[in-house]
Amino acid sequence: MGPHGDGDMEKVESESHRPISTVVFVIAMQAEAQPLVNKFGLSETSDSPLGKGLPWVLYQGLHKDLRIYVVCPGKDAALGIDSVGTVPASLITFASIQALQPDILINAGTCGAFKVKGANIGDVFLVSDVVFHDRRIPIPMFDLYGVGLRQAFSTPNLLKELNLKIGRLSTGDSLDMSTQDESLIISNDATLKDMEGAAVAYVAELLKVPVIFLKAVTDLIDGDKPAAEEFLQNLAMVTSALEETATKVINFIHGKTLSDL
Repeated sequence: MGPHGDGDMEKVESESHRPISTVVFVIAMQAEAQPLVNKFGLSETSDSPLGKGLPWVLYQGLHKDLRIYVVCPGKDAALGIDSVGTVPASLITFASIQALQPDILINAGTCGAFKVKGANIGDVFLVSDVVFHDRRIPIPMFDLYGVGLRQAFSTPNLLKELNLKIGRLSTGDSLDMSTQDESLIISNDATLKDMEGAAVAYVAELLKVPVIFLKAVTDLIDGDKPAAEEFLQNLAMVTSALEETATKVINFIHGKTLSDL
């Protein structure tokens, strides 16, 4: 993640050498979260510590001695559909860190990807770093702020053990891709495209919590099918692949420290 002050660095250094005990998954859609909830037998929390009267959904449980939480933004009150996008993702990330004090965050979900970059439908990527592609501010320094480049927490041992593909993730608040979006995604050398990741990274950096990203490919940006059609067609199959990889990640994390990852 980003730079820390001396006191923060001491805290991070200390925490990197004790076993990970709490993992929080931030997941945008119920369909993306449900296979993982089922796999680990997590229970929905009725008296949520995230706040009263909010649509946010919290699942929790234990895997061996590792506490696992899955947090979703829940349904839009007016339309009854999943609250996707950067604003809900930022809010639940902030609330989860404050209330649950995780050792590490995992933003897991689906994404679009470029086949020219070696991506295929059903691939699960470990993200190297994240950017935004729809924050266009053509003023010196503000342009860099708009891109918002941030590193994911480095996990070389996890990457080697699971043999995952790795790539840069670009985030924006639209499922489709305008010409300007496409230009920025390509110029930023991104392999993957989603609607939450860079927002989660911003909050994680702000609150100094390590974060990794697991993104499963539902649609090919440079393919011949409309993104929405391909996304819906592949969602069930790809969320199953995401759950399988997330389970491997949890099993790898168990009993390890941050520095072991």
